[in-house]
Amino acid sequence: MLRYLRGHALRQEARLSETMFRDRAAQFQVRLNWDVEVDASGAERDAYDALNPLYVIWQGPEGQHLGSMRFLPTTGRTMLGEHFLSLTNGVDFASPHIWETTRFCVAPDAPPHVSAALMLGGLEVGLWHGLSHAVGVFDARMVRIYRALGWPPAILGTEGTGRAAISAGLWAFEPDLRPRLARRAGVALTESQEWLRDAFPAPLSA
Repeated sequence: MLRYLRGHALRQEARLSETMFRDRAAQFQVRLNWDVEVDASGAERDAYDALNPLYVIWQGPEGQHLGSMRFLPTTGRTMLGEHFLSLTNGVDFASPHIWETTRFCVAPDAPPHVSAALMLGGLEVGLWHGLSHAVGVFDARMVRIYRALGWPPAILGTEGTGRAAISAGLWAFEPDLRPRLARRAGVALTESQEWLRDAFPAPLSA
């Protein structure tokens, strides 16, 4: 199931939190060999996890993390604004209608539909909060994955070549995408809306 949790709420869910940060270490440090910090418990966290972000998480039947992504408003601190403005020719997407998405992570033992479920959850977040776009930075392998999932971003800029390339992209939140992503995720639209209502009692403005 999809969960939508702020950082302070995630801290109250020990198994979900612990498995998410360990899976992030397994993906970003071990599989992708990124230069990320992993603590003594095997958890990967960065400075943006301390900013009470909104996490979209696919939770497994035993309460464990199977996939996640992280959102922060671009009106505050963002990874793009502080580290990757060269990808956008110095343009900082600071807007109440645009949120940054980062740390797209899938657990090593996650079933194939989890990536699509996360994309559905990201779309639901944007539509529910009245956003126009999400912006994010991603590595070369994700371009193909986003395209295959049916919601590729508009590429704003790329640096590097081959597997070492990184890009910045912009996703438009469009309601027409919902049925396609739900179908690929194997999630009923009514179920997706129920998970949203459980997390957010009423639609919020950005």
